[in-house]
Amino acid sequence: MGTLLRPHHAVGVRSVLGGHSVTEATNSAGAQAANGRVLRLACIDSEALPLFAKSPDGITRDGYEPEAAALIASRLGGGPARIEWVMVPWEEMIPAVRRGDADAVWCGQGETPERAALVDFTRPYAVFNETLVVRADDPARSPEELAGYRIGAIKNSTNMKLAETFPGVELVEFEGEDVWSDMIAATRSGAIDGFVDDDVVMIPLGREDPDFVEAFTVPTGNRWGVGVAPGNDALREELNAALEGSIADGALEAVWKKWMPLLDFPLTKEA
Repeated sequence: MGTLLRPHHAVGVRSVLGGHSVTEATNSAGAQAANGRVLRLACIDSEALPLFAKSPDGITRDGYEPEAAALIASRLGGGPARIEWVMVPWEEMIPAVRRGDADAVWCGQGETPERAALVDFTRPYAVFNETLVVRADDPARSPEELAGYRIGAIKNSTNMKLAETFPGVELVEFEGEDVWSDMIAATRSGAIDGFVDDDVVMIPLGREDPDFVEAFTVPTGNRWGVGVAPGNDALREELNAALEGSIADGALEAVWKKWMPLLDFPLTKEA
């Protein structure tokens, strides 16, 4: 998934896979953490449910990613941690980790070679495919029907890499404070003909907004991980152990099913 450097302010979508209603925002894990430990996680501030909702106060966040992060933070081997969300534009998340302004990025980071050269990834906490959405009156239903189309995607994203494989299209890169809303608005207005993003947010958009339709979904199986600063093996290993335990005992699957009941849980202890 992607956003201007505005501390404590992030990006998103408002669609719910399976009719789940938004609950009160949850911000911290191990709120009663005796050691006072804080885990600073970089993210955008956007309305992109079921992944995450726009923060109501610049501090708390709700959705699958924040709730999964809270679960994992509560199970860290070095002691439970309270999450502090470092809300920045999409293109500033990884730089924030590398500068030391955040301990990790937990926000729609599909594992690409380019990103893996900048941060060290944990095992995945999610796996998603990718979808092209077009206007409702558009007949295109395959990549081969897109010649001449203007197709949008977040700059330097896995979605853009997929769009680059569509024959004969003109690619339109998006970045900024609320790329999701910008891509929706551009498609709605006709500035672009459609855009690519992850199925978890695109399928609800195509089903719930009468102006749009899902053209097709490509089973790319993008693995989303938590990115820590290169060489921060201690934190990465803590996160991995907590993820493995939460997958093994079903706790992460319960969070997944709460927010995305129509998508099969894709993770196993070994994967």
